[in-house]
Amino acid sequence: MHSSDTLTLLAPLSGPIVPIESVPDAVFADKVVGDGISIDPTTQTLLAPCDATVTQLHAARHAITLSAAGGVEIMIHVGIDTVGLKGEGFTARVKQGDRVSAGQALLEFDADHLLRKAPSLLTQVIVLSGETSAIVERARGTAKAGVSRLMTVAPRRKAREDAPRGSSASEAGASRQPPRATVGVTSAVVVVPNPHGLHARPAAVLASEAKSFAADISVELGGRNANAKSVVALMNLGAGPGAELRIVGSGSEAARAVARLVELVRSGLGEDLSAPRATTDAPARATTDAPAPAGAAALTSAPRASDDPRRLHGVSAAPGLAIGPLCKIDPLAAAVEERGDDTEVELARLQKALMHTRLELKQLVAASGKRVEQAQIFSAHLAMLDDPEIITRAEVAVVEGKSAAFAWREAVMSSYRELARQSNPLLAARANDVRDVGGRALRHLVGGEEAQAAPAGSVVVAETLTPSEVVRLEGQGVAGLVSVLGGTTSHAAILARSLGVPYLVGAPASLLAAPAGTTAVLDADAAALLLHPTEAELDAYRDRLGARQALRARQEAAAGERAVTRDGVRVAVLANIASAADARKAVRLGAEGVGLLRTELMFFDRETAPTEAEQTAAYQEIADALGDRPLVIRTLDVGGDKPLSYMPLPAEDNPLLGIRGLRIGAIHPTILRSQLRAILAVRAPAGHRVLLPMVASLEELEEARRVLEEERRRAGSPKVELGVMVEVPSVAIQADRFAAEVDFFSIGTNDLTQYTLAMDRTHPRLAGRQDALHPAVLRLIDATVQAARRRERHVGICGAVASDPDAVAVLIGLGVTELSVSVQAMPEVKSKIRELDAGRCRELARAALDMGTAAEVRALLSPGARPG
Repeated sequence: MHSSDTLTLLAPLSGPIVPIESVPDAVFADKVVGDGISIDPTTQTLLAPCDATVTQLHAARHAITLSAAGGVEIMIHVGIDTVGLKGEGFTARVKQGDRVSAGQALLEFDADHLLRKAPSLLTQVIVLSGETSAIVERARGTAKAGVSRLMTVAPRRKAREDAPRGSSASEAGASRQPPRATVGVTSAVVVVPNPHGLHARPAAVLASEAKSFAADISVELGGRNANAKSVVALMNLGAGPGAELRIVGSGSEAARAVARLVELVRSGLGEDLSAPRATTDAPARATTDAPAPAGAAALTSAPRASDDPRRLHGVSAAPGLAIGPLCKIDPLAAAVEERGDDTEVELARLQKALMHTRLELKQLVAASGKRVEQAQIFSAHLAMLDDPEIITRAEVAVVEGKSAAFAWREAVMSSYRELARQSNPLLAARANDVRDVGGRALRHLVGGEEAQAAPAGSVVVAETLTPSEVVRLEGQGVAGLVSVLGGTTSHAAILARSLGVPYLVGAPASLLAAPAGTTAVLDADAAALLLHPTEAELDAYRDRLGARQALRARQEAAAGERAVTRDGVRVAVLANIASAADARKAVRLGAEGVGLLRTELMFFDRETAPTEAEQTAAYQEIADALGDRPLVIRTLDVGGDKPLSYMPLPAEDNPLLGIRGLRIGAIHPTILRSQLRAILAVRAPAGHRVLLPMVASLEELEEARRVLEEERRRAGSPKVELGVMVEVPSVAIQADRFAAEVDFFSIGTNDLTQYTLAMDRTHPRLAGRQDALHPAVLRLIDATVQAARRRERHVGICGAVASDPDAVAVLIGLGVTELSVSVQAMPEVKSKIRELDAGRCRELARAALDMGTAAEVRALLSPGARPG
């Protein structure tokens, strides 16, 4: 307690603190239940946050309500959608009516079991008495159970004085005595249809709606009454499925209120009434998840359930297999003192640390050599280091008496959390970069040397991994990487793939509690981590690892050979690249050209757009690296989910359906024209082609063609072939019309899948349901290939599915004769093509087109059914 008027709540669990607004459940995120804080737990014993009385323990033992001093009502809700488990995985240590002390165990839960059955372990600590109490201080960063101060609650005096009768939390409990709202309007019996009764979520919806009416409203059940505006009171009724309620109201809006609440109860109070809410598959815990990266054995985007508690699932961010002891790291884990010395001394320490960090980053940029992507990332970190908002936050905290180290860490974590919860995937991916920069400077502030070292051959586990750590750890010879947070499109994932380090993201938070040194097998191909393998399992995995390495060596040795099916069908295998370094590596690994040059990467992490001369030089270096191999250059594909700081665009509610791709040219024509001139200036022995992204209509195509022709005539350049990306369903549906206007098609399956299935591929709860092998997507690919064939137009696939060896058979069966894949995947894809028979692939494709789900197609492509 701070004083007689405030109540301090301690953290009931250890783990990262998550803003309640970021919880993936609208009832909690919108504060329908009440205001509070969420914790992503790394411990499994729920502790009392203060001295209190247990006023309600749900039958499913997933939620507990406490009554504390000053009438403060607190609900702790473990996990999301855990009510449907009916108590599985929970063990209560208290019962209703018990008096508990701060730090006392309330219940225990099996985190691994819950994660296999429920979407999330995020645990909400909610102040239910919001009409009379308010959170005046809340913690950030990482909580330690029973030690960290989580929040401070103070009374709302005015709210208490003005509260309507029966509205205070202390008066809200269910009772045998009827409340004051017993006269007026009484409803007929209404039956609770919810599969789990009036638990926290439906009770919160009912209470929230009741509060919107100027009336005293109660709910009656079996002679007991509860204030309809109190979540606690409603839950205390114990109304299970099928319970018969009556709604009673009095006041000026009583009739309307009762009618509305009856309607809500009958409709299920926002819950799906068709089946229990418990699930068997838990979605990934990633900030910016997207479809699995090219080169993964399967496009897995969500953890899968397992009967083996030793096997933990996540999302494959970089394929591979690794065996080794666990090693845990955290870039911001250094112990720091909260209070500082003299303000001027602390400010000087901060500036000195920032100066040393700048020098360190500049050295990393210089040491990157020809690894262009790596150099660009560290250059971006230099800009982040000087972010005025972060520095100002830290300096203000120092002036308020905090140490430079504490102030810097809190400022960095504040910006990290703000970015991590962004719906924009590019911004969310930048969260790890901010954390990386912060960790570097913090090491200088606390006088530490380089971050924690990881033994060679270890499997590194962290809450999150940053680009700098990926590069450093790869240099130390680690076998694999695992993180609780992170996405497959982050800079860390990009670097892991380019360096060939297996990487699993979205692992359960319970992994962070595993002891260092625990033997583990990271099977990133299967998106799984196995702890405590038996000797027999280790022998099997070692055999598999050796076989994998031998197979890769054979594939690379044959990578220069053409990819021809056993019955003589030639399939061109080209590379998706972003730099000259990529081009050189692609040639070494057998690329027959570049099917997609992502030019936008040279536009990111800059103060201004690259000049025309810079672009031409970059494209020419790539063309020179390819020699007589063809080159397809895609024009700038930004906007929407890929903004540029120097290219202002209007704010949009749904950027993925807004100004992006080719549409940018209408708003910033000078950038488009400059890029087209740079492309036209390139001299490539095998010629080069221009590819337009995100085309949706013939009008957009015609306008772009007009601009290209104007610039070509001015430059006196020879004609270049013009093609469109097929990533919007309208182009596939009108492929016959587009085929008459373009020279070639390139099918981008990532966006085509997103728009066909109406699922944002960055959405953490939907990404796992996206699969380019969905029959609806395959039909659009088939329509495009058939239209191209009738017009004798060239068509290839450059989306992630082209890099999936398991998908190659159906693509060839649909008539695709060009695959543009990730550089790392080329040897394996070419090897796979040589194993196939095109005739049997066509039979397989026809069967796939008639299937109903992606899962059925995947089953068809399983080893037992795959054509050979």
